[in-house]
Amino acid sequence: MSLRITFITAGRILRQLLNDRRTVVLILAVPSLMIALISAIMDAAPDVFDSVGLILLAFFPFMMMFMITSITLLRERTGGTLERLMTTPTGKLDLVGGYAIAFGVAAASQTVIAASVAYLFLGLETAGPAWAVFLIAVVSSLFGMALGLFVSAFATTEFQAIQFMPVFVVPQLLLCGLIWPRDQMAGWLQGVSDALPITYAVKALTEVQTNPEITAAMWRDLSIVAAAALVATVLGAATLRRRTN
Repeated sequence: MSLRITFITAGRILRQLLNDRRTVVLILAVPSLMIALISAIMDAAPDVFDSVGLILLAFFPFMMMFMITSITLLRERTGGTLERLMTTPTGKLDLVGGYAIAFGVAAASQTVIAASVAYLFLGLETAGPAWAVFLIAVVSSLFGMALGLFVSAFATTEFQAIQFMPVFVVPQLLLCGLIWPRDQMAGWLQGVSDALPITYAVKALTEVQTNPEITAAMWRDLSIVAAAALVATVLGAATLRRRTN
């Protein structure tokens, strides 16, 4: 792995994102607008918004990075860019590291804007520090990036890449505790929920929401999300093939 090639790759991906204004708006503006909409819907129940808005601060980066990474990498696969890169000294770790840096920067920017809007203008309150919410959101986004990298290998069109969302994204939304408390779900659904990484991101956020100090449980739950991101990254890297002819 070459740090120089990794940062060159990250710069190239960031330039591609910045040149696509629709993607920039999707990453930076849409999450804040959606959270503001949820806040308006729950205007009469600010305590409920504190829980829901906090979860969305982590879920939106995960969902956005999954969608954008899968589509972006699919374009590179089908357009021949990835194949050309794999004939150069660029290695798998350089590509994966470049994607992680580029989309990590995008996710961090998204989280800063969305969290600023939620805390400063929408009245979101947490007992714990805002930086912990930021950290959990970024780790969740990296998991989304790694998952998008992996599933892009199984799609041939952008529409097919989006079709993976009901398989990999929607169940995490439905079973993480946002729609309905996990302890009130059927037993087998709780078991499925326990196997989904975003569930642990939500549990980590709950620790931040209810405890003024950073807890060991938060670090444990966050480490599970980070481990899932690492596994997905390894699986995604395995789908990258270097030409030998």
